[in-house]
Amino acid sequence: MLYAHEVIPELAQGLRSTAEGVEWFESLPEDDQRKALHALVLFCGQARARDDDVPESIARSGIRPIHAPAVMLTKWRFGMEDLPAYELTKSFRLLVALFSIADTRRRALHCASGCGHEWHNLSAQ
Repeated sequence: MLYAHEVIPELAQGLRSTAEGVEWFESLPEDDQRKALHALVLFCGQARARDDDVPESIARSGIRPIHAPAVMLTKWRFGMEDLPAYELTKSFRLLVALFSIADTRRRALHCASGCGHEWHNLSAQ
């Protein structure tokens, strides 16, 4: 079984498709989906996601701006792991998009000339 810390960086770097990520996420038991969402929120924080990343995240995720996870993110409220089960996949798609945007920026600005983050060097492995 693959774990969030293995799959999510690969999604952010385009080494796995969103469809593969969603398939992985939906194969998890609900409790593990909620844990993966919590981990994803932490990843977004570590990557220094910003308010101005939100509109692009919503657009990339393919969810509508009126869906609960998008409304929450617009208000910079996390806690999507507490939403009803039918909102979890939408939350996953949205947070992966947010992490991808923030992590791409971080790699370009802070790690472009090399870094010790093994998850930034996945394509070299």
